[in-house]
Amino acid sequence: MTRTGAIALALGTTILATGALAEDLRMSWWGGDSRHEATQAALQACGDKHGHTIRPEFTGWSGHFEKLTTQIAGGTEADIMQVNWPWLPIYSPDGDGLADLNDHSDIIDLSNWSDAQIESGTQNGALNGIPVSTTGRLFVFNTTTWEQAGLDLPQSWDDLIAAGPIFAERLGEDYYPFEGIGLDASLLVTLYGTQNTGKPLIDPATNELLWTEDELVEAIEFYQTLVDNHVVPSWPDHAAAGNIPLHENPDWTEGRIAGTYQWDSTYFKISDPLADGQEIEYVGLLGQDGQQTPGVYRKASMVFAISANSEHPEAAAQILNCLLNEEEGVMALGATRGVPASNGARDMLVGADAIAPAQMDAQNKVLDAEGPAIHPFMEHPDVRSALQDNLELFAYGEIDAREAAAEMMMAIEEVLEDIES
Repeated sequence: MTRTGAIALALGTTILATGALAEDLRMSWWGGDSRHEATQAALQACGDKHGHTIRPEFTGWSGHFEKLTTQIAGGTEADIMQVNWPWLPIYSPDGDGLADLNDHSDIIDLSNWSDAQIESGTQNGALNGIPVSTTGRLFVFNTTTWEQAGLDLPQSWDDLIAAGPIFAERLGEDYYPFEGIGLDASLLVTLYGTQNTGKPLIDPATNELLWTEDELVEAIEFYQTLVDNHVVPSWPDHAAAGNIPLHENPDWTEGRIAGTYQWDSTYFKISDPLADGQEIEYVGLLGQDGQQTPGVYRKASMVFAISANSEHPEAAAQILNCLLNEEEGVMALGATRGVPASNGARDMLVGADAIAPAQMDAQNKVLDAEGPAIHPFMEHPDVRSALQDNLELFAYGEIDAREAAAEMMMAIEEVLEDIES
């Protein structure tokens, strides 16, 4: 698929963007106030160091994809851009929609990233984006509640399943060792299936579904096993309670739900609301007998990219390297984009006690875990919808596991066919 076609597909319609005022350099990103303030300070520090002026362009998350897509379609994007990792195949399916940062390896110290991290930002051999931070899903347990139940934290799926009836008996029917609704439920299904098959659902190299329908059926049925054994609340029960986000759910904050499967980067989001006396711990991935891989879901949370249209790519590369590798930029940014993926930046922040130990421990677990590469389109809205919507219908008993699997695969294949067309 051509770059033009991919962007047209993302936009739905062709939008003409207006030109921008001439500046030495521009940088665009999304985020909240703390990220905005830190990034502007970092740009000032890096600009002063390297003799460049960088005009900041920042927004919140909402609408940023549409804005950036419009800019790239019209050739008016900033010199340096913060890009969500799943957007890379939309903006640069052939590797030429964004600058190839390999061309600036004499300026950007790429040795601070692993081969796998570099590969995650590569499209058709071109390094289109450098990971700013890496995130992954881990199991998180409320150690307070597990101690109340008289149980050690689980090491396997079997341990977790065995805990369900014990929680109900010892603590009450409203206590559960885990949770899994919506996105969390669909990611549990894909984790179990990946462990069982040793393969990701979608092959990132070929854009093909790798699981058979039977393998997906087995993973869906495993989710039902969790419900049947009082491991997770049922989807209808959760909906009846108001579909409250986990970090706002009193069952989580007060310890009645004692486990979840979350990004390591959400540590403070889910730990800060806990009631007094409640403590949580990020642990490794639960396993199953005969598994082919631990199956970690690990990805670049976002990347920094340089416009293929930049008139000053070397200057942009200097600023990008400063933000990610040099003390002036790294210390100004801090951990406002998570634990840095750059080894050098991470060491600087750890040495300055600028990263919480629990956050660093969770990050190390993510980096040390094994699993196949994840296709960016696992986060495509239509792929997520195919998984979640059909799993919800299954959870409500409106379709069986085989019907759910067939519908999921058909919808995902339609998305993948669009990529190839």
